[in-house]
Amino acid sequence: MKIHNFSAGPCILPQVVFDKMAEAILDFNNSGTSILEISHRRKDAVEVIDTARALVKELMNVPETHDVIFMQGGASLQFPIVAYNLLKEGGKAAYTQTGKWAENAIKEAKRFGEIELIASSQDKNYSYIPKGYTIPTDVDYFHCTSNNTIFGTQMKEFPDSPVPTVCDMSSDILSRKVDVSKFGVIYAGAQKNMGPAGSTMAIVQKDILGKTGRNIPDYLNYATHIKNESSFNTWPVIAIYGVMLNLQWLKEQGGVDAIAKINTTKADTMYAEIDRNGLFTGTANIEDRSQMNATFVLNNEDLKAEFEVLLKQAGVDSLTGHRDVGGYRASMYNALPLESVQVLVDVMKQFEQKFG
Repeated sequence: MKIHNFSAGPCILPQVVFDKMAEAILDFNNSGTSILEISHRRKDAVEVIDTARALVKELMNVPETHDVIFMQGGASLQFPIVAYNLLKEGGKAAYTQTGKWAENAIKEAKRFGEIELIASSQDKNYSYIPKGYTIPTDVDYFHCTSNNTIFGTQMKEFPDSPVPTVCDMSSDILSRKVDVSKFGVIYAGAQKNMGPAGSTMAIVQKDILGKTGRNIPDYLNYATHIKNESSFNTWPVIAIYGVMLNLQWLKEQGGVDAIAKINTTKADTMYAEIDRNGLFTGTANIEDRSQMNATFVLNNEDLKAEFEVLLKQAGVDSLTGHRDVGGYRASMYNALPLESVQVLVDVMKQFEQKFG
């Protein structure tokens, strides 16, 4: 049976990525050695990370003012790194609070200075994206989270900002076109939409660095990784190899513009059934619904066991919602085919026929 993987992360990846990674684990580039045991300084390993960085630049149209780096530690390590690199001694930063990961980013940034919370959707369990707020001119940067995986909300557009904008794009990176030139920093844990867990990508505007007055430890300094072309320390070769392969696959699909159209079709198909089927209710504000993570609940919890039997029979996997929302969460990252969304929709229709 084919498994239709709606996991919120680590994300689904194309079969070609698995095939090439499996081959490289046994024999990388016909070298007789595994990719798991080679030096990150070896020429063909350096080609992996250089290619991955170049593909990000190409696919996201990264301007020369910015550089692409890979680091470890996930987006959670970026929370303090952003503040370390951009929040001046005695300075202030502006944050929006739109979910759990935004909460964590705020918590870490408060260790470095004053944080002004300029908008929050906590009052309605993060079911919407705040709008109409003003970004102060007296802060060092403005931070937002583009997509909230747990709650199924997504920023549809980004506000014009008088200060550098920093965005956590972990769960919708490369799923739609964004103007990188409008951001001071974009960062993303790879395991949501780029590749396997183990690496984090950051796109950094170079001229905003070095202005905080802080003595930043080398590893936590963006400038260190830019200078060393992401090879300051041993980087996770297998993880970034997976990212490289996934980016190559995305390019072969036609790039970000092409995948964005597919993502729109998948999301429209999913939400149309949630809204049509009287046995389910979406949890996110309609205008703020995420294209990556559709959250919904079963109106009659007494029917949960019956619904999940049908899901299992159809090969639908990892649909359980986060405990903070409950219900179900269909994560529709780039590599999830429209076919999988249609299978889930068909199960929901079958369920309605039996119990509606």
